[in-house]
Amino acid sequence: MREKTEVMDENGMRRALARISYEIIERNHGTHDLSIVGMLRRGAELARMIAAKLEQLEGAPVPCGVLDITPFRVDARGGGEDDSRLDQPVSEKTVVLVDDVLHTGRSARAAIDAVFSRGRPRSVQLAVLIDRGHRELPIRPDYVGKNVPTSRDEIVRVMTEGYDGAQRVVILEREA
Repeated sequence: MREKTEVMDENGMRRALARISYEIIERNHGTHDLSIVGMLRRGAELARMIAAKLEQLEGAPVPCGVLDITPFRVDARGGGEDDSRLDQPVSEKTVVLVDDVLHTGRSARAAIDAVFSRGRPRSVQLAVLIDRGHRELPIRPDYVGKNVPTSRDEIVRVMTEGYDGAQRVVILEREA
């Protein structure tokens, strides 16, 4: 794989996550009964950044959890261990699921199943840093950092400090 283009640098990611945070506050009239839940791996890091921004803006901490969707993926290999860490029940909460890239919609569907396996939230919203299209399921995000049209052969890679030592978004393409 080779890097084709940079879609977002660190400042662009910070601005996109700040915009998503403001939109979450506006749509939900604050952060009361809100729970931010990030999908492992990079979605969890983005969720922590959004929760920190929400706390900064609203002056109160917002619960933030991590969701391992692997056991809920239809295409997952083997059962495996569930590495989810939700410190608060989801029942009667507004749950904002956070993922790095929305593509086919299969991960979002698995995340919704994983949330409902833990209780019945008041509502579930979806926030993604990048929406690249090519949906296979009728899933649409509520909050989008950036829409990035791609071909099916390209890969959108979100890099975060915790996993990659940098914060940026790139498009990769297969080498011929």
